[in-house]
Amino acid sequence: MAKLSLNYDRSRVPLYIQVASVMRQRIESGRWREGDKISTIEALETEFGVARVTIRQAIEILREEGLLDARQGRGTFVSGKPRERHWLNLANDFDAVVSSVKNNVIRIVHIEEEAQPPILGDNEGTLADAYALLRSVQYNGDEPFAMVNLYLARDLFLRERKRFTHLPALPRIVEMEDVTIRHCYQTVTIGVADPEISERLKIGLGEPTADCRLVLVDDHGVAIYAADFHYHRNCFALRRDLLDRAASGKPSSYRRKAS
Repeated sequence: MAKLSLNYDRSRVPLYIQVASVMRQRIESGRWREGDKISTIEALETEFGVARVTIRQAIEILREEGLLDARQGRGTFVSGKPRERHWLNLANDFDAVVSSVKNNVIRIVHIEEEAQPPILGDNEGTLADAYALLRSVQYNGDEPFAMVNLYLARDLFLRERKRFTHLPALPRIVEMEDVTIRHCYQTVTIGVADPEISERLKIGLGEPTADCRLVLVDDHGVAIYAADFHYHRNCFALRRDLLDRAASGKPSSYRRKAS
């Protein structure tokens, strides 16, 4: 129990959310299958080393997600599975990135035409004179799959305000004949859903997200576009052929060397 307590203490995520995440993973992995009766609250209380109220709170989260069903006098049963689509494969070259977003359906939820500038990392260029901030949710059909915070150089935003508030910005920037993109920096990390992301993407608070930062730097060294994409983890995958050596002209096969 002391070991479990140490693991819980490493996270600032509320305890009941941590427990719900573990239970959700058990359903997702098939350890708890649809129709199965899960362990009793008392057994889970002992296994997780937490108070009974914490287990009840975790079960309630999964019940609201449609994953568990508590039946009076019978126990708690698995009633569904998390959506597992993994249909979005992260692009690994600039043309593919542009192509992957051009047909996205976006809904703007917040605009600041005179926003505080983004925080740029090393080698991400210098700041533009001013930025507009566009916060949007992107949809696949009727379901949200990404929340985006985009800092766009204000002079570019003002040129086509209407288009930038209705369509993905990246393809339009590429079409601007007087804009030359010198660098496109992409950083992918793992994050967790904060209260706003949780609400916008309809996922559990504290659930993992795939976070992709994209920064475009023009030929003057200015960061004209800095966007943070927070993807619902169930839509996201990173697929690569690690033996694809077409670019180098080397054979695309592998044989282990004799020891």
